[in-house]
Amino acid sequence: MAYSEARVLAGGLAHIPILVGVFWFIQSVLLRRLDPKKQGNTASDPTQRKTPAAEKTADSSSPKAKPKTKKPAHADVPVNTYKPKQPFVGSVIENYSLLKEGGIGRVNHITFDLSKGNPQLKYVEGQSIGIIPDGLDAKGKPHKIRLYSIASTRHGDNFAGNTVSLCVRQLQYEQDGETVNGVCSTFLCDIKPGEKIKITGPVGKEMLLPEDEESNVVMLATGTGIAPMRAYMRKMFEPKEREKNGWNYRGKAWLFMGAPKTENLLYDSDFEHYQKEFPDNLRYTKAISREQKNAKGGRMYIQDRVLEHAKELFELIENPKTHIYLCGLKGMEPGIDEALTSAASSKGLNWSELRSQLRKAGRWHVETY
Repeated sequence: MAYSEARVLAGGLAHIPILVGVFWFIQSVLLRRLDPKKQGNTASDPTQRKTPAAEKTADSSSPKAKPKTKKPAHADVPVNTYKPKQPFVGSVIENYSLLKEGGIGRVNHITFDLSKGNPQLKYVEGQSIGIIPDGLDAKGKPHKIRLYSIASTRHGDNFAGNTVSLCVRQLQYEQDGETVNGVCSTFLCDIKPGEKIKITGPVGKEMLLPEDEESNVVMLATGTGIAPMRAYMRKMFEPKEREKNGWNYRGKAWLFMGAPKTENLLYDSDFEHYQKEFPDNLRYTKAISREQKNAKGGRMYIQDRVLEHAKELFELIENPKTHIYLCGLKGMEPGIDEALTSAASSKGLNWSELRSQLRKAGRWHVETY
């Protein structure tokens, strides 16, 4: 079909509105892709998909998905109220022997008055304080601090909240044929009521009790390692403490105490009393090395008691509410580890791995020296 020039021109002009419309449609699509604000739905547009980070940021603005800020465990525990360069100067209230007649060595219970501190030295069960003994060392310099586990609750032995007590054994050893007395331990065992003493601290969060009233607490102690355990036991079972601290313990507590002789069992009558008053909550097991025999006929040590009660202990350990506390001479650790290794093996468990898991979970607490 032949077209005249006029018809062709008219036909071309007739298509201009269509071409303009197509142009604007294409332009609008391109603009929408380049400008997300002009998009109606960007879900199918790969250039606008959220990255995982962007999604996390967006989700975190949602009240339901917003992560909670977890308060650090024992965040409000006082630490280093008094430091070595500026110690608190307290006074001695009482100092008496903890051993029955015939006991080996010298072990004293010593209480200090904290009431005149500004600020007052506050502490919680399981912490330690530093003591700076009077006098100078061999180089003519002031003695360095020695740390001692606190044997009282935060309320003190008088329940007034202004004292702190220690359980101190006088260190003695032989050197070149002579008996050498420990500087600070001798100073403390000799100190008299009314005398002044320089105190630092408190320090430590490793040995603190769990906050759960239904937690289970297994305690392994030798000698003066009983100090923090005594604080725990008073908090859990002393009637006046239970009234004051608002922490009504309902779990299972089991104390293993090691000593060379019956006369060296520290705070023994108190623990016996608590066990009698709270038979469903407290178990008290003693290992008296010079008087009792283990299954092999040798001396009875704390690790032997652990082996004896391995099945019951591991039933407790497998409970996530159970915490284990170990305090005393560093030499006690290998024996207890060996006993627990053997006990774990009988159940098809690896004690080394289990101990690591307990430590990571904050359920394995050790303070040895």
